Amino acid sequence: MSEVDQELRPPLVLGDKSLADITDDIAAPMVATPSRLWWFGFGLSSAALVLGVAAVSYQIAVGIGTWGLNRTVGWAFDITNFVFWVGIGHAGTLISAVLFLFRQKWRTAVNRSAEAMTLFAVMCAGIFPLIHMGRPWLFFWTLPYPNYRGPLWVNFKSPLLWDVFAISTYLLISAVFWYVGLIPDLATMRDRSRPGWRRSIFSFLSLGWNGSARTWHHYETVYMLLAGLATPLVFSVHTIVSMDFATAVIPGWHTTIFPPYFVAGAIFSGLAMVLTLMLIARKTMHLEDYITLSHVERMCKLMLAMGCIVGLAYCTEFFIAAYSGNAYEQFLFRNRAFGPFSWAFFTMFTCNVIIPHVLWFRAVRRNLLAVFVVAIVVNIGMWFERFVIIVTSLHRDFLPSSWSYYIPTSIEVATLIGSFGLFFTCFLLFCRVAPAIAIAEVKGVANVKKAPVEETPEAKEAVA
Repeated sequence: MSEVDQELRPPLVLGDKSLADITDDIAAPMVATPSRLWWFGFGLSSAALVLGVAAVSYQIAVGIGTWGLNRTVGWAFDITNFVFWVGIGHAGTLISAVLFLFRQKWRTAVNRSAEAMTLFAVMCAGIFPLIHMGRPWLFFWTLPYPNYRGPLWVNFKSPLLWDVFAISTYLLISAVFWYVGLIPDLATMRDRSRPGWRRSIFSFLSLGWNGSARTWHHYETVYMLLAGLATPLVFSVHTIVSMDFATAVIPGWHTTIFPPYFVAGAIFSGLAMVLTLMLIARKTMHLEDYITLSHVERMCKLMLAMGCIVGLAYCTEFFIAAYSGNAYEQFLFRNRAFGPFSWAFFTMFTCNVIIPHVLWFRAVRRNLLAVFVVAIVVNIGMWFERFVIIVTSLHRDFLPSSWSYYIPTSIEVATLIGSFGLFFTCFLLFCRVAPAIAIAEVKGVANVKKAPVEETPEAKEAVA
């Protein structure tokens, strides 16, 4: 890269790193003793996970009557958390697959962590439908398998069943996409490891990678095909999740705007979580030369774009309700903004619409503390968005005699905390056992300076 190009496009890797330096820096957290900060985070997330396991075990033993649901609000924390975690899992595929297809080279510093985040978020999402069944050990009833109970089959017309197939497919493709991208780095770790159990594991997982041109050709072909398969899933999975609500006749749910609205919101929340993890990993694992301000700024621009779409969707909902002349729709949105749960609505609107607009300013986008705060605020706002959509549409239905209020119980709150504990525990362990940044891909975009070669007298004579 010439000096002029460097002025126009900031380098994606700082510090004039050699190829060996890149490998050493990224592989260091896997072999070095964990820092006190890592142990603190791991201990905190593990404690949250233990709390969640205890809460889930108790509610399975006693029943979902331990939740704060009532005859009016039949869905609340469980579905809110499910939709939230499915949305978090979207940004990993977006960054890895969509940006790869568009040849955005800056993705190389963040795609590995984003892909891993996708897997852990989908794992967290899958917990809530299972425990909502009341008898999670019978989860296999959702599968269309031959059985001996007569004509007992799953209801293929149910959007809840569509979730089962959509999310399991998404998890499978995302896991394969993540693993295939990891193979070259596993081979690198194999070659760097001493003979022993670690080397044996890396050798088995790297599938005999030898780094030849033929191997790279097959790898790039498979990676391209998987990216093409994964891209539609970004839009299809949350579209199907939105149909859990859009196919109902409840005011506030029965609307055609939900599929694009949910997809934009999912990407918005996922980008915020990726930014959160990026900034934490950048500081704790000393990856400042690989996750640069330029990467953070580009992620902020994507998050700002999605935030504008989400804000437009909020306004469109109110406009459609006012323009439709439907008294039930108009009442619901008045109640959403000024009813008993107005505090949740204005929390959502402030976090998702007002605060993200500070990212229009370049100084804010390049201030890491400000970006971290905005990302946390967006995560909070997107959780409240799902809560507002679900609870405020249910707690006051067509019959005033059945109106009710909803207050979550300590078991529900503990389950939510436990899901965050599972997510961060898995991510912290991932950073210890696998490269958090794609070593091979970063080398492909790094501005590596070659050492000057001294010319021999024979070479000079040949040139003359």
